[in-house]
Amino acid sequence: MKDRLDRLFPFLNWFPMSGSGLRADIIAGLSVAMILVPQSMAYATLAGLPVVYGLYAAALPVVIGSLWGSSRFLHTGPVAMLSLLSAASLAPFAVAGTDYFIQLSIMLALMVGLMRLFLGLFRLGIIMNFVSHPVMVGFTNAAALIIGLSLLNTFFNVPKPDTGAFLTDFLGVLGQLGFAHWPTVLFGAGTLVTLILLGRVLPRVPGVLVVVVVGTLVSALTGFERNETVSLDRIASEPVRELYQELRQTRAALDEASTSAGELSRALRKAARGDADTAELAVQVARLHVEEEQLKRRLSDLRIEAHHAVLTRQEGPGDEAVFAAREGGDPGSAWRLVSIGDDGVKLSSGGRVVGHIPQGLPAMQLPVLDWAVIPALLPAAFVMALIGFMEATSISRALAAQRREKLDANQELVGQGLANIVGSFFQSYTVSGSFSRSAVAARSGAQTGLFAVISALGVLVTMLFLTPYLYHLPQAVLAAIVMSAVFGLLDFRTLIKAWKIQRADGAAGLLTFAVTLYMAPDLAMGVIVGVFLATLLFLIGTVRPRSEVQGFRPDGALAGAISNDLRPTGEDFVVLRFDASLVFMNVAHFEDAIMDAVARNPNARAVLVLGNSINRIDASGVDKVRALIGDLKAANCTLMFSGLKKPVREAMERAGLLDELGAENVFPSKGLALDVLRGTQAPRAAHVGPVSD
Repeated sequence: MKDRLDRLFPFLNWFPMSGSGLRADIIAGLSVAMILVPQSMAYATLAGLPVVYGLYAAALPVVIGSLWGSSRFLHTGPVAMLSLLSAASLAPFAVAGTDYFIQLSIMLALMVGLMRLFLGLFRLGIIMNFVSHPVMVGFTNAAALIIGLSLLNTFFNVPKPDTGAFLTDFLGVLGQLGFAHWPTVLFGAGTLVTLILLGRVLPRVPGVLVVVVVGTLVSALTGFERNETVSLDRIASEPVRELYQELRQTRAALDEASTSAGELSRALRKAARGDADTAELAVQVARLHVEEEQLKRRLSDLRIEAHHAVLTRQEGPGDEAVFAAREGGDPGSAWRLVSIGDDGVKLSSGGRVVGHIPQGLPAMQLPVLDWAVIPALLPAAFVMALIGFMEATSISRALAAQRREKLDANQELVGQGLANIVGSFFQSYTVSGSFSRSAVAARSGAQTGLFAVISALGVLVTMLFLTPYLYHLPQAVLAAIVMSAVFGLLDFRTLIKAWKIQRADGAAGLLTFAVTLYMAPDLAMGVIVGVFLATLLFLIGTVRPRSEVQGFRPDGALAGAISNDLRPTGEDFVVLRFDASLVFMNVAHFEDAIMDAVARNPNARAVLVLGNSINRIDASGVDKVRALIGDLKAANCTLMFSGLKKPVREAMERAGLLDELGAENVFPSKGLALDVLRGTQAPRAAHVGPVSD
C-alpha cells in the first residue's frame, strides 16, 4: 500500500520534515528564485515569445514537476535547449511573437507532455539507451553554439535574416556589424564579463540577479530606450518613406497569404474526408505556401534594408519633428526603424528593452488545438520529449550519484510530462529540467523538492508586484544571460576522447555535431542522423564481430595469432575466438571465420571455438552450428566448444545440438580443451561438467 501511495504521490517522501531541513529548502528556493526569474524571461525570448510567457512557464510547471518527479534536486522550468527547439519547430507555421505562434507554443507543450507521460506510465525510459553518449554530446555542443550565436542580432541590435538556414542567418548578422548599436553591445559585453567574474570570484552570489538589477537601473537612469512614433508623412526622405510603405504592404500581403493558406488547408482536409475532388484545392494551397515563403524572404530583406536606412531628427513646422536621411556630418543621434504598423512608424535612437510585462497570474484556459498542424509537429514533439528527458535525467543522475540516491527515470518522465500538460492549461510553453538551477539548489543545501515550490512562489510574487520595475531591462542583458549559460555546455573534450577510444563512436558524435549545425534550425534532424549512424555502426559491429585464430604467447597464454605475430596453437588443431552472441545477424560471419581458419590450416583435424564471449544463441545460430558440424565432418575435421555459458549450453541441449557435437567435444574450460587437444590428457565424457553462469 505504501509503495503504491509513494508512486502516486512521490512528494509524500518529503515528510516528515525537520526544522533544519525546512530552513535549508527555503534558503535554496529563494536562491533559485533569484536566478529563475531573469532566466525564464531570457529563455522566453529564445523561444520567440514575450517574456511574460517565461514567467508563466516558471510558475505552476515548476511545482508539478517537483511534486511528481523522482529527484529532490531537479528543478523544472524553461531551459535553453527546448526553448530553441520550440521556436525552430514552429517557425514554418507562424511568425515568432504573434498570437498564433503563442498558441502553437502552448499546444506543443501539451504534445510533449503527453508523450513524456505515456513513456513514463508504460515504463519506456529504456528507449534512452538508443541514443549513445557521443551522439548526445555532439548534439548538445551544436545546439549550444546555435543557441548562443542565434542571439547575436539581439546582442548587436541588428535585424536577423530569415532565410531558414542558421549558418546563412549567422553570416548575415556578421555582415551588419557596421550598423550595430554600440551602447547595446556594451550592455551585452558588460553582462558577460560580470557573470564570468562573479562566477569565479564570488560563486555564491546570484550573478544573474545582479546583472538584471544593475542593467535595469543603468538603462532607466541613462535613457537607454529612446523611441518615438510618428506618422509616415513625417519621414522627409522619399526613398526611405517608400521603403517603409513597401515593408508595410509586404507584411500585410504575408498576413493575407498565411490566413488564406490556413483556410484553404482546412477546406482541403474537409474535402478529403468527404471523398471530394481535391486536386484544385491542393494546387491552390501549394501555390499559397510558395507565395508565403517568397513574401517571408522579401520581408526579411526589407527589414534589414530599413534598419540600414539611418535617419536624423530635425525640427519641422510647428512642434512636430521630421526625420530626414542622415548625412555624414549631421549632429545628434542616429534613428532607425523599430516597427511599422497602422498607427505609424516607431523609430528609435536607443536600444531595445523588455518593455511592458502584463501584471498578474496566468488565467486557466484550454490549449488551442490546431489539427492541421499537429501531425506535422509530432516528430518535433517526440524529439523534444526525448531530448528534454535526457537532459533532465543526466542532471538528476549526476546529483543523485553525489548523494548515493536511487533515481527512478520513469517516475521522472511522469513528473516532467505532468508539468508540461498542466502548464499548457496555464499558458506555459515547453519545460524541462535545468542543470544550472538544479546545481544551485544542491549547492544551497536543498533537502526536498519543496525548494522548487518556494522558487515558484518567488515567480508568482514577481508577476503580481514586480513586473513594472522590469520595463527598462535591456534585451541585450537577457541575450548575454542565455549565452553565458549555453556556452558553458560546450564540451569538445568528450568528443575527442570518444574518437580516441572508439573511432566509430567519435565519428557518430562528430557527424551529429556537423549535421545539427548544417540543418539548423531543424535541430531534430541532427539527433535523428546521429541515432541512425550510431545504430548502424552497432549493427555493423554485431554483423561482423571480432573473431581471430589464436596462437601461443611466449608465456603460454593465448592471443590473436595474426595481430600479435604468434606461432599457431598446434599442427592438427585450430583455436578460434569469437567475441559475440551467436545470432541470426552474424551466423554468416561465424561460418566464414570457421572456414577461413580451416583453409589457413589444412592439416587441422579439430576447430576449438572459445565460447566465453558467446552470451546467447538463437535458432539461426543453432542451425548454423549444426550445418558446420556436418561440413567439417565431411572434411575430416571436428567442431569443439569450450567455456560455454549456462544459458547457451542449455539452449544447445534443448535443441539436441550437444548430442550432435558429442559430449567429448564440449569442454568446461579452454585449459582442459587444450590439454586434450595437445594429448596431455585423455578425452572423457566428463568434460561436459560444470560450466560458467
